[in-house]
Amino acid sequence: MAPPLLLLLLASGAAACPLPCVCQNLSESLSTLCAHRGLLFVPPNVDRRTVELRLADNFIQALGPPDFRNMTGLVDLTLSRNAITRIGARAFGDLESLRSLHLDGNRLVELGTGSLRGPVNLQHLILSGNQLGRIAPGAFDDFLESLEDLDLSYNNLRQVPWAGIGAMPALHTLNLDHNLIDALPPGAFAQLGQLSRLDLTSNRLATLAPDPLFSRGRDAEASPAPLVLSFSGNPLHCNCELLWLRRLARPDDLETCASPPGLAGRYFWAVPEGEFSCEPPLIARHTQRLWVLEGQRATLRCRALGDPAPTMHWVGPDDRLVGNSSRARAFPNGTLEIGVTGAGDAGGYTCIATNPAGEATARVELRVLALPHGGNTSAEGSRPGPSDIAASARTAAEGEGTLESEPAVQVTEVTATSGLVSWGPGRPADPVWMFQIQYNSSEDETLIYRIVPASSHHFLLKHLVPGADYDLCLLALSPAAGPSDLTATRLLGCAHFSTLPASPLCHALQAHVLGGTLTVAVGGVLVAALLVFTVALLVRGRGAGNGRLPLKLSHVQSQTNGGPSPTPKAHPPRSPPPRPQRSCSLDLGDAGCYGYARRLGGAWARRSHSVHGGLLGAGCRGVGGSAERLEESVV
Repeated sequence: MAPPLLLLLLASGAAACPLPCVCQNLSESLSTLCAHRGLLFVPPNVDRRTVELRLADNFIQALGPPDFRNMTGLVDLTLSRNAITRIGARAFGDLESLRSLHLDGNRLVELGTGSLRGPVNLQHLILSGNQLGRIAPGAFDDFLESLEDLDLSYNNLRQVPWAGIGAMPALHTLNLDHNLIDALPPGAFAQLGQLSRLDLTSNRLATLAPDPLFSRGRDAEASPAPLVLSFSGNPLHCNCELLWLRRLARPDDLETCASPPGLAGRYFWAVPEGEFSCEPPLIARHTQRLWVLEGQRATLRCRALGDPAPTMHWVGPDDRLVGNSSRARAFPNGTLEIGVTGAGDAGGYTCIATNPAGEATARVELRVLALPHGGNTSAEGSRPGPSDIAASARTAAEGEGTLESEPAVQVTEVTATSGLVSWGPGRPADPVWMFQIQYNSSEDETLIYRIVPASSHHFLLKHLVPGADYDLCLLALSPAAGPSDLTATRLLGCAHFSTLPASPLCHALQAHVLGGTLTVAVGGVLVAALLVFTVALLVRGRGAGNGRLPLKLSHVQSQTNGGPSPTPKAHPPRSPPPRPQRSCSLDLGDAGCYGYARRLGGAWARRSHSVHGGLLGAGCRGVGGSAERLEESVV
């Protein structure tokens, strides 16, 4: 019986260890070593009694609940330098005894609320060298009381769950270096009494808020747990806000100032305390006076300069601080927007800019023009033109009220740049103070307002963008019940329409005009060239006319009627005409030259004679001499 039992025990032990891994049974603990094995996933046949599991330097891409199910005794889990991009919810849910979790050198982009749920006794969490850009606020909730070492270095974090980190009383080491953190909330480390090392190297911190934690590094003997603080490689703005840190006197560090320009590049600890100064706020520009119609949006602007950048506040006409509400919104850049103004919003507003060096104020006057109440408007059915009221932001009135089936809003007679908005009279029991049309286009998301009298049920929209899609809503503004009440807004209906594309007639007309202009221009050039060419020919022909000899026919015979041919009469020899002394020139006005008509006739006679083959030369004669003629017998 002994040999079969031994074989059975060996077979069961061999099956408990994955084939590519090495299993070591050291006393009561079992170690499974699967590093550098080329694994694509967690081996499914890992012994559930394993205390130490090493899966580093593999190609594992995802983790899920089945990978570590029932491994309640696992204490050390190493998953470093894999290709993990996703951790499923409660993937470590059964690891209640886990003390150390190494996930560094992976490709994690974010951690959800349930990604790290389960290890309630975790003490060391290493997440460095990933691509983390977001960590959910509750990602560390299961081990806040037990965590001692947290490493989030070499990631892409701009924000970390400060509330969770600040609630880790046992935390000793916090590494946040080489991230994109640009601000630390005040008091983020106030409760970390055991923290001994804080690394903020190579982030984007321009300033650090005062915190009692940092003063523990000043006197190592007086403090039971002196703090090792590193914040070099940050673009520190060395002004009065960092004077408290400068007084800690830590000459062993090499932090440098990045600004202001006068201190840029200097060692932080070498700058005298007197040079850590601030500039008080200065109101650079602000709205002086604003007039708006009742029900229209009001935007008050105020810009301030200072070092550090001032914090902006607004005080209303009732001397109360104006905060964000459903009707008003104050932006950090100093802009105050009031959605739908009423008579109670009129008055003086005060813009206040504050920083550690002081404060500055400016007054803005808001006037609200009351619109006419009742029916003292234009006649029923009139069609008003477009209003000049427009705003630059979407109103909060969108979605308010309930959409009624009547009256329906329609947009008809749509052209490339206009459209007619029509709606019904609505319920007679509902008093309407005025109508408000809101619309925007696909070309520009800016919401445009149009105010229409209560007696009108048509409105012509003009100056629209050709070929664009428009969304339009109609609201009814009802008068307030009391002087202090707000104007009631009710949505009547919405419509969607598209303008026609731009007409090609303008382009065709422009092309036609341009083509006609080019034709006239080219024709004018051709005519001018022809005239110049003709004049050149005339000048050349007249200059060469006196150098040619006129032609005559010899041996001219007349026709007879059967009789003997008469004996031709002998002509006496003639001496050749004298050679002209100079050529005939039009410019010289020589009287001995032929005129233009005479030269033309001679040229025509020469052409006729050339047909019969007889050319005779003649000289150029003066005005008083007899001219030679061309004679041709008639056969």
